[in-house]
This record gives sequence, C-alpha cells and structure tokens, in this order.
Amino acid sequence: MLYCINVLHGGFAVGLLSFFVWSLPAAIAAYGLSLGIARVDEKLPAPVYALLTGLNAATVGVVALAAVQLSQKAITDKLTRVLVFLGGTAGMLYNALWYFPVLMFAGGASTIIWDYRWGQRLLRGIRRRAEPTDPVSEAHVESLEMDEVASEVPLRRTRQSAGQPDRVSPVNSITVPADDMERIVPTQLEMRVLSWKFGVTVIACFFATFTIIMTLRGTLNDPPRGFNLFANLYLADTSSQRAGYQQGISCSASPSYKPSPGQTSIVPPPFPLKASPQNPLAVYLGSLAAISSPNLPSAAGAVIGYVAIFAPGLILYTGTIGLWKTLRGYRWLTSCLRGVNATAVGLVYSAVYRLWEIGYIDEAYQSGSSLGRDPWWVVITATSFVGGMWFNLPAPVAILLGGVMGMIWFGVVKT
Repeated sequence: MLYCINVLHGGFAVGLLSFFVWSLPAAIAAYGLSLGIARVDEKLPAPVYALLTGLNAATVGVVALAAVQLSQKAITDKLTRVLVFLGGTAGMLYNALWYFPVLMFAGGASTIIWDYRWGQRLLRGIRRRAEPTDPVSEAHVESLEMDEVASEVPLRRTRQSAGQPDRVSPVNSITVPADDMERIVPTQLEMRVLSWKFGVTVIACFFATFTIIMTLRGTLNDPPRGFNLFANLYLADTSSQRAGYQQGISCSASPSYKPSPGQTSIVPPPFPLKASPQNPLAVYLGSLAAISSPNLPSAAGAVIGYVAIFAPGLILYTGTIGLWKTLRGYRWLTSCLRGVNATAVGLVYSAVYRLWEIGYIDEAYQSGSSLGRDPWWVVITATSFVGGMWFNLPAPVAILLGGVMGMIWFGVVKT
C-alpha cells in the first residue's frame, strides 16, 4: 500500500525509494542473523529450544487473532460464513501450491452465482417444467423475476451544477442514505499515472517471465544454485498472492468500508507488500543457501532472495494500479472478491493448524512437533490471543512474552 500511494503521488522513483526504506532494515537484519546462525552448531542449548517453542506458541495465538479479526470483516452473510469454514477445513485436509488458488477461484465463482441468483433461477426453471402449468402461478413467478431484475439495476449518479451536492437517481426512485452513496473522487485526485493498457501489458509480461522461469526450473537437470533459489522463491511468492489480497479485499468488499475521497478510485486492494514474515525470511534463507554453496557468496544469495520474494508483488501491484480504476465499477468483480476474500480468510485458519503442529521443537524434534505435547504451550497461545483481542497487547510484545513464558517452563520443568 505504501508503494502504491507513493507511486501515484510522486512517481515510480518515489515509490521505489519508499519501498526500499520500508523493506531494507528488516532485510539487513535477516542477513546479519543468517551470518550468525551459520556459525552455530546444529545442536542448540536446551534453553534455546524452550525459548523458540514459546515464541512459536505465542505466534500461533497472534495468527489466530488475525484470522478472527479478518473473519469479522469478511463475513457479510451466510454464504461467506460457509466459505470461511470450507476454506479452513479444505486447507487443513490437503496442501499444494496449486490447491489454494483453486479454492479461492471456486469461492469467487460461488459468490458470483449466488449474488446473480443463477442457481435460484435454474431451480425455479426446473421446478416450473416439472409442475403442471398454471397461468396464475406463472404470472406470479414472472413478476417475481421482474422484481429481481429491477433490484439488480445499479444506481446511476447524476452530476449537479457547481456548488450543489450529488444526488443518486435510481430507476424506481429509491432513497439511499448518504453514507451508502458512492463517493466521487475530485478531478485533481483522479489517477493519472497509469492507463489500463499499460497495466495489462505489465501483468502479461510478468506471467510470460513466470512461465519461462517455471519451464526452465522443470526442464534443467542440474540448475545453478542461484537460479534454483530464485525460481523457488519466485514461485512461492507468486502463489502467496492469495494471502496478500486479504487485507485489501476485506476492506474494499466489506459493507462497512468507507474510504476517504481520493482512495476510492486510486488505490487497489494491496498485494503482500506488508510486514509479512516471509519477506525477511527469504533473505535469511537465500544467504544460508549461498553459504552452503561454494560458488555463491552469501550477499548474492541474500540479494537473490530479496528480489525473488518482492518482485511478483511489485510487478503485479504496478499493473493493478492501471486496471483497478476500470475494473472496480463492475458488480461481478465485487461479488468475486467477496468470495475470494472469505475463502482466503479460511486459509488463515488452516495456517493456524499447521503452525500448531510444528511449533514444539527440542533435541528430539528439531523439525517440529505439535504444541499440544504440554498444556503450558496452550496457555501461551491463549495468552497472546486474549491479550491482543481484549487488552490491546501489541503482537511483538505478545511474542516476546511467549518467549519469556517458554523460559519459565524450562526453569520449572527441565531443572
């Protein structure tokens, strides 16, 4: 979001500068951490395992809190509630890169079908054919269908003379509250940076390069370590765009969302250019992968990880800036985003389950085990959730508190 706003107001140079100011501190810290971890033995001291497990348990509570808060915005009716439930359960039952985008596509298609009442009309037509014809009931059904069509006619905004407020003139003269009326962006704030043609070109070029990279990744028998690292992180971040839409879609699709003038037609739903743990983690993993390779410097691996994890979001976000102003006026897109968002929020619940299953680590379970092995880890998770939900405990403080509680557990149980 920060990159998008600065691009629109100051151009690409200002947007990139703000992006580097935002992202480089965490990336440099992750690179320094990787250099330190590379010199640590594989077997850590016992208190460190307790500390890390406490941090993991608190993180699970923070992610669960985020899932609940997103649900409160994403759930607008019974259908979206069902989609959140199905997204969470389906995400726990199976795990693959292609699987989650398919789930989100199905969620978007279901809300389009529901909002346009295609399923109801199909069932009504089947029932009408099965039942004997009755002129009175047939006329009643036709009148109901005409009412549905009339209710779907969008409101039309008419411009008034200078100095007069805008008014909404629907077909049937329905009065609409002022808070529900669509906002008009002043002319001086209209988007002038990108056109929709440029946006389509940028997105098309991205998917062309993505196809080439994935083809080489699958066909090369022994790719260089640097290319393999870039391709894997590039694929991971492209697939994770589903998670990056959650915040923006939950705002733009929520009926309680009231953007300020200048944001309505300018800023699209944000991609994952936010403080996600995966972004500095990519720099950390890239540096470690380069350290284990004799022909690749650690700094080069960190740069590869930095570029690969941010490039898909930056490119797609840049293309979306040009498309969003044109696409946001279509009713089917709003319906689709509502379903995609609800399904994506359900996937956050599945992430809570997967984090829970690998949160406990010690000498015997260095790859991770379930946090349910000891009730104390459940207490830490509940503490971070309750503290953030009802006592405004910041997430970093909750995670650090989890680490302290993990050390308390080690002092009581292991000593």
